[in-house]
Amino acid sequence: MNAAGGTLTAGVGAAGLTAGVAALGGGHWTADLPWLLPLGGVRLEVDALSGLFMAVAGAVVLAVAVYAAGYGRASRTASWVLPGFGAVLVLVPAAGSVSTFLFLWELMAIGSLVLMLGEHRGGHLPVRAESRAWGRSAVREAGVWYAVLTQLGFVALLAGLALFAALAGGQTFPELHAAAGSLGPVWRGTVFALLAVAFTSKAGIAPLHAWLPRAYTEAPDPVSALMSATMVNLGVYGIIRFGLDLLGGGSTWWWLALMGAGAVSAVYGILQAAMACDLKRLLAYSSSENMGLVLIGVGAGGLFAADGDRRLAGLALAAALLHLVNHSAFKGLLFCAAGSVVRATGVRDLDMLGGLRARMPVTAALFAVGALGAMALPPGNGFAGEWLLLQSLIHGLAVPGMATAVVLPLAVAVIALSAGLSAAVFVKAFGVGFFARPRGEAAARAEESPPAVLAGMGLLALACTGLALFPGELGPALDRVVAVAGAEPGVGGGSGVRLRTVSSGLAPLWIALALTLAALGTAALVRLVARRPRRTGAKLWDCGGGAPTARMTYTATSFAEPLQRVFQHVLAPEQDVSVTPVRESAYLEERVRFRHRVPDRIEHRLYRPVLTALSAAGQSARRLATGSIHLYLGYGFFGLVSLLLVLAVGW
Repeated sequence: MNAAGGTLTAGVGAAGLTAGVAALGGGHWTADLPWLLPLGGVRLEVDALSGLFMAVAGAVVLAVAVYAAGYGRASRTASWVLPGFGAVLVLVPAAGSVSTFLFLWELMAIGSLVLMLGEHRGGHLPVRAESRAWGRSAVREAGVWYAVLTQLGFVALLAGLALFAALAGGQTFPELHAAAGSLGPVWRGTVFALLAVAFTSKAGIAPLHAWLPRAYTEAPDPVSALMSATMVNLGVYGIIRFGLDLLGGGSTWWWLALMGAGAVSAVYGILQAAMACDLKRLLAYSSSENMGLVLIGVGAGGLFAADGDRRLAGLALAAALLHLVNHSAFKGLLFCAAGSVVRATGVRDLDMLGGLRARMPVTAALFAVGALGAMALPPGNGFAGEWLLLQSLIHGLAVPGMATAVVLPLAVAVIALSAGLSAAVFVKAFGVGFFARPRGEAAARAEESPPAVLAGMGLLALACTGLALFPGELGPALDRVVAVAGAEPGVGGGSGVRLRTVSSGLAPLWIALALTLAALGTAALVRLVARRPRRTGAKLWDCGGGAPTARMTYTATSFAEPLQRVFQHVLAPEQDVSVTPVRESAYLEERVRFRHRVPDRIEHRLYRPVLTALSAAGQSARRLATGSIHLYLGYGFFGLVSLLLVLAVGW
């Protein structure tokens, strides 16, 4: 990236962060620009809810701008599209009308698609020509999936917002909010269902997640970090803004459906991450899992509000937002660290990595900070949000009703299961990728990334550390955010709940200090034991073998094999053995080929039949293109007559 583009991107991030922090501090402002766009102009309105998402987007954009400055060469197009994309990520939460929101939403989709397709060159990476050719093919496929699913989501968003504005008789958010109470339950439910489809698709929630692993994997690494740490958040923002704020909450089934989708996405996403060997694909599925957890919290908040308990609704919503902020920090860091690995090796396959801790010590340490947050274990920054979410669900069992009695224990079990699987996933990613011996030449020749790349990751690691040690500092800001969503503030101390205490006065800072001292003590003990004299002349009994080689170490595939056996009915792995016998003898084999893969089962069962049917319809439609001009004129005449008949009946 050139200096001008990098400076502009960093300035956009800093401006978004400043504006967001000001809004979280109690600021509120509105700007009307009727001359800027037709059909209503541009209206911007910033409150505490907007401020939270603006601050998160601005912070990530700022860190990624520093990271991208040292990552490598970028095309002139990308150098100017990236600042615009960052600006749109900051401005989407500030939209104050339907037309402005739709315009910025579509700009966000187009900008991310241009960056994903236009900046994939691979020329600076040490990869072979055939790998680059395959990569370009994979990028085209990812672009098609992303474009199609994004535009389908936009159609649902356009239909939902157009219906909402037509029923409300206005398009500004205050007008929508004022008219929501007069809408019937059927109309409100229809609007929410359309918007929920659009926003959960953008958040990467299963089964609308098929674009996410492809786009995140094939996009340039700075773009992957922005998409995973900021863009998916805006799907959650849309659900909160329109579902809880503008529509004023709704029926119980709204939130039960959201919680169900979040639970499926959390478990399915982390299982797919556990099976993945591609480092960026693993992180992509982890994003689907974490967005599922956030959606469980948002759904629980709406469920409690529908039952009349606004205090528990505020607690669940605050927990979801806290986890969203934490996810942005550690997932942005993890994608940047993965990009550092790809930049140094040209390899994403964990089975071909290993030994990077010695070759890239700073990247390894920063990846460990992000992985600790993703595992939701203290002192990682992901712990506080998931713990608070569990507490809100457990306390919600006191709310009367069959729905809460059945759904909440299942939600607690889903969170516990996803947390355990997440620990296994990131132990695999960190242990297999950075420890043991290099399993490929690229990993053996890796060198540490430039200082600017490390500085960008360092900013995100600093954010992870601050969020882990001082989560209570977000309490007052989260109180203002949940108040905008119609819930009762309660995490800033106003209702007796404080974020700075997670359990019986046990502060995260003390947990971190205790674990740090334990780690230092263990390291000192290991070093002391290692200094004891050992016999070097004697060989251990090793069945005739020598020293272990890189081929004897665990790979990502072998590490995940026990989990695959446990969840094989869910994952449905595929394997095929092909044996080629020797011509001269039927008892000897010339070659044995073993093929094993774990496909995305939702994609296989849901999307593939649809794609097959569309392909067949397209092939059949070719028969209509005979080349006859008379037939084409007949098609046009038939279409015109049909349109006139429809208009006549409608009139």
